[in-house]
Amino acid sequence: MSDKTEITASVLVIGDEILSGRTKDKNIGYIADYLMQIGIDLREVRIVPDVEQEIVDAVNALRARYTYVFTTGGIGPTHDDITADSVAKAFGVGISEHPRAIELLLTRIKPEDLNEARRRMARIPHGAELVENRVSTAPGFMIGNVVVMAGVPSIMQAMLDNVTPRLKTGVKMLMETVQADSVPEGAYAAGLGAIAEKYPDCSIGSYPSFTTGKFMNQIVVRSKNADSLAAALADVRAMIDELIAERAKA
Repeated sequence: MSDKTEITASVLVIGDEILSGRTKDKNIGYIADYLMQIGIDLREVRIVPDVEQEIVDAVNALRARYTYVFTTGGIGPTHDDITADSVAKAFGVGISEHPRAIELLLTRIKPEDLNEARRRMARIPHGAELVENRVSTAPGFMIGNVVVMAGVPSIMQAMLDNVTPRLKTGVKMLMETVQADSVPEGAYAAGLGAIAEKYPDCSIGSYPSFTTGKFMNQIVVRSKNADSLAAALADVRAMIDELIAERAKA
């Protein structure tokens, strides 16, 4: 479904392994791009350890502030996978094995191999809806405005696909990029600021990088208004073209 209302989101990454640097997060960027494509504005990302109270506090703070909260990590079979219990506590509900979750696990696991550890993945907070995935079959869940997903990228992506039809979406963000490699960032900073003031419904950013031994600049213009985007983009390109011409004369 879609409407003109602004739809916002946050991502809560859960896991000691992320904070220690042992595991490099690969989900934040994917989720940010995915949400932008469907008209949901990602506004905040938090990373918390595998500590129940910290997860509870973060979930409650974020779900009160944003339309949706997407969590990743902590729903596996080991003792430190405490996300489901923590989310249940945040919502003040019980948690127990979900019959459908058990069914899903049994499509990949023999009944005799469905031990206590694996059954942990079927424990779902009461009142939550399952978020299934085609990769591992072990489900995530959605309760209220909180979507709880796995930390493994391929499984998280499958869960995101599964839950998307249930989400409210807003106006899609449009984006264009202007290459300004031959112009130093300092030469266009003032002009870019003036253009940003002229088009308040556009987000305009300058992103320098150092590649193959030289500096490269990209100016990115974002807006949900196609007309404003086109006008701002034209002004940015005109400014860069003028600066290039001036540098050629010097």
